[in-house]
Amino acid sequence: MKLSSNTLYIVSTPIGNLDDITLRAIQVLKKSDIILCEDTRRSSKLLNHLKIKKQLISYHKFNEKKQLNNIIEHINKGKILSLISDAGTPLLSDPGRLLLNECLIREIKIVPIPGVSSIATAMSVSGFSDKFLFYGFLPKKLNELTKVLDVLSTYEYSQVFFVPALKANFYINEIKKFYSGRRLMIAKEITKIHEEFIRIDLDNFKTLKSPLKGELTFIISNMDLKEKTINEEKIINKAKKYLKKYSVKDTVDLIMETEQINKKKIYQICLKIKNEINN
Repeated sequence: MKLSSNTLYIVSTPIGNLDDITLRAIQVLKKSDIILCEDTRRSSKLLNHLKIKKQLISYHKFNEKKQLNNIIEHINKGKILSLISDAGTPLLSDPGRLLLNECLIREIKIVPIPGVSSIATAMSVSGFSDKFLFYGFLPKKLNELTKVLDVLSTYEYSQVFFVPALKANFYINEIKKFYSGRRLMIAKEITKIHEEFIRIDLDNFKTLKSPLKGELTFIISNMDLKEKTINEEKIINKAKKYLKKYSVKDTVDLIMETEQINKKKIYQICLKIKNEINN
C-alpha cells in the first residue's frame, strides 16, 4: 500500500476495544511520518498496542490555530501526515475542521480512512428509525439547551447527542420536557468490558441512581405520529383560559406541565387561538 505525499489522512480509530481498527488504518498509521492526535498519552496506548512508533504532534481544540502553519509546512515538505482523535472518527465533535478547511484552500488532498464511530455503533442497536439527526454535544447552559431542544424536538427523526456522564440526569430531565412520548437509549462504554445500553421511557423517567462514567451517546427515538391521540378540545379550553393572562410562550409552557404531547402541536393550537382573539 503506497501513500501519497502532500496529503492529509483522516484515520478512524477504536472507540474502546483496541482491536476495532481496520487493516487499512493500521497500514496508514505505520507509513505515516507524523500522527496528529488530541492526547498523545491516549494515542500512545493504541500505537503501542499496534507496535507502531511514530512522531506524535499534539493537536487539540486549544492549539488548533497555533499548530496550523507548522502542520501545513510538514505536508508541503512531503511528509505523510495522519490525523486521529482520542476515539472514533475524527472531526465528528472533535478538532480538525480548521486544518481540513485550510488543506482544501491550499489544494492539499484529503483521504478519509473509515472505521468505528460511536454514532453508527449506537444507532445500529437502538431499534429506532435509521433516519436520524446527529447534533453532537448539547449546550451546557440551560437557556441555550432549552432553545436547542425546542427546535430539535419538532423533528420526527431519531436524534443522536453526546453527553458527559456526570450530567446525565440533568440532560434527561430537560430532554423529557420536549420529547414526550418518545424513548431514550443511553449507550455507555461502547465496545468496552462494561458496555451497557440503557433504555428509558422518557414519560416515566425519574432518575438514574447508578453514577455513570465517561462520555455517553444519547439516542432519542423517532416520533411516533400515531402514538398519541390528542384531546384537542381539552387543549383549546386550557389555551383560551391561559391566553387571557399570559403570552403564547407562557401558555404553551403551562399546558406542557400537564399535557404530555408534542410541544409544537400545542404551540400551533395556542397561536391559532391567539390570532382569533386578536381578530
